[in-house]
Amino acid sequence: MISPPTASYRLQLQPSFTLADAEAAVPYLAGLGVSHLHLSPLLEATPGSTHGYDTVDHTRISEQLGGERALRSLAATAQRHGLRLLADVVPNHMAVPVPERLNTPLWDVLRHGRHSRYAHWFDIDWAAQGGRILLPVLGDRLGAVLDQLKVDQDTLRYYDHVFPLRPGTEHLPLPELLTRQHYRLAWWRLADTELNYRRFFTINDLIALRVEDPEVFRATHGVLLRLHAEGVLDGFRVDHPDGLADPRGYLRCLAEASGDAYVVVEKILAGLERLPADWPCAGTTGYDALRHIGAVLTDGAGVHRLTELYGEYTGTDTTATEAARQGRAEMTAPHGELAAELNRLVRIAERIGAEEPELADHEPQAVRAALCDLFTHYTVYRPYPFPAERTIVTPESTRQFVELLTQGHLGASRAKDEFRTRFAQTASAVAAKGVEDTAFYRWHPLLSVNEVGGDPAHPGISVVDFHCWCESMQRDWPLTMTALSTHDTKRSADARARLAVLAELPELWAAECTAWSERAGGLPDRNAEWLLWQTLVAAWPIEPERLVGVLLKSVREAKLATNWTSPDQVYEAQLADYARAVLADAELHRRIERFVAFLEPFAQSNSLAATLLHLTMPGVPDLYQGGEKPLYTLVDPDNRAPVDFAVPESGLAPFARRKLDLTRTALRLPRPLGEYQQLPAEEHLVAFRRGPDLAVAVTRLPYALARRGTPATLDLPGRWRDLLTGRQFTGVVDTVALLLREDG
Repeated sequence: MISPPTASYRLQLQPSFTLADAEAAVPYLAGLGVSHLHLSPLLEATPGSTHGYDTVDHTRISEQLGGERALRSLAATAQRHGLRLLADVVPNHMAVPVPERLNTPLWDVLRHGRHSRYAHWFDIDWAAQGGRILLPVLGDRLGAVLDQLKVDQDTLRYYDHVFPLRPGTEHLPLPELLTRQHYRLAWWRLADTELNYRRFFTINDLIALRVEDPEVFRATHGVLLRLHAEGVLDGFRVDHPDGLADPRGYLRCLAEASGDAYVVVEKILAGLERLPADWPCAGTTGYDALRHIGAVLTDGAGVHRLTELYGEYTGTDTTATEAARQGRAEMTAPHGELAAELNRLVRIAERIGAEEPELADHEPQAVRAALCDLFTHYTVYRPYPFPAERTIVTPESTRQFVELLTQGHLGASRAKDEFRTRFAQTASAVAAKGVEDTAFYRWHPLLSVNEVGGDPAHPGISVVDFHCWCESMQRDWPLTMTALSTHDTKRSADARARLAVLAELPELWAAECTAWSERAGGLPDRNAEWLLWQTLVAAWPIEPERLVGVLLKSVREAKLATNWTSPDQVYEAQLADYARAVLADAELHRRIERFVAFLEPFAQSNSLAATLLHLTMPGVPDLYQGGEKPLYTLVDPDNRAPVDFAVPESGLAPFARRKLDLTRTALRLPRPLGEYQQLPAEEHLVAFRRGPDLAVAVTRLPYALARRGTPATLDLPGRWRDLLTGRQFTGVVDTVALLLREDG
């Protein structure tokens, strides 16, 4: 492995920001002090893709981004400026594109079925649907759209969809032709219960790959590994390892194939979960760091009081834990979004019983109920099973039967191993969709703690706990990636920093919400109104269409008053009209503006504190595009817009310049930084050393500190110079500071 990264900068490539645009930004990015550019997926994706996670062709670098020639040009320019490239790898899935012929392997499977040379690529349950692949693409039941299906030589067309015909069926009457294909065209509403291919979470147009097959691994990783061997790419970020059959085995294959390249994994660590110590990688992509930084800068007691006021304002009487369990339970209910995944597990359990009579006669509904209960109360994202063991005990109940299967205690067989694997894969989908994409949109006293990998039930941590976590990272994962914002965060770091101030003044915030509501006339849905007020604060100033887009996505994800599949148009129109009216009300606009201005000194303190912690704590800091300056973005697609790197710095506002200067100063420190050592400090400071000659002190809970009226101080023997301001300190430090020792 070439020298590991010291810091990286994430660029979200898309047709409106190509590899050539990235190359033009290299001088500026090199000037920040990062060592690597972190590129979003590079392989050919669905036409117009703004993210690249919908791969259609693993054999070439995306022509939409400029192709391999443009990538090589970027790499050459980057290397001349002292930078190298990290690439995002998507091993879990490919796109089911429109038209479908864009995905050549899938096209061949649709034409030839299980006899296709690519049939082993995809995770398809051929035992279901009569041995056909369910394609839930029709706008209505089949009988209602028959006249919209057209046979064109050797293809079948439905609007923009194009499907191959099974050889020899081209001249059959349409009804018979449909039944003879290796796929079954179906109403889109059947997907959640009938789908028989594994997908990415609940996204039907992302079909899962069986990358555990060595041939599939080689075919899907060949181009990226070749470019790594040729020095174009330096390392990899692995997307969604929790979807893989064997993440540990996959990482071992990647390490062997890449000569132990620098690799980090997008592993979400829930609660007290830790990255498996035997995974051959440098660490995670940084959501655990994001959570710890946010928690140490948030007033946990204030969040609990805010939660009480939220309940009074909205009428919500549940807890974060209850909301999470409810969201999980709904995912796996008989008609839930992940019902098809549960159905597949039930079918495997039936097969196990058929193969071993002593494990037979567990009713499918009882198996399903046991699985649902396990998923509902699961405390981590997924298990990572080791080789199965045989237990003497015979299951006394269906619940015990299912639990022992998931743990591998009933021995090994093809069906049992598949059950364990699919349980693990489904667990991660239940966690992501049931908690982050459901509960977090329903229960939100403070939006800044409802973040990817977050734990709203435990919104704050002590300074001591923060130090303990940092020390564990230095010991166990010194090269793990750390992050504050990503392409998947629901709110950018600066937006969260502003919201965190609300935890320090819960009574004032609740009173302000009441006043705004009275002025605007109020919404019947008080929970959505609370969401609106906090969204306004997080992203102020915000344009009406940005605001409406985020609100509608949020209430649809909540799945209470409306949802994606059956939107309540009256409710949504009422919410959108209300949001627009709030922004159009001049008096209310001024009041919101005054309140945000009141928060701003404390919000800026939080932003700078988070930035300094991010750039100096153990790990490799990964900056998200635009985040070196103030960035107030919301959930995707709002956070994926291209960044204009040509904006002159001369016009930056004072806070923007201060944040940019802090970022450059911290990134230009000689790296790697020294050993992490916590410094004793009062409650309003987080302070630590990185080796003997560098110290960091950041303010926490700035509103409470301002009300106290006396500065937070740090006793630090010797003479030190603050690299951010040039000030010198002897013995006592009284500000946010990045300190360099000037004498012993």
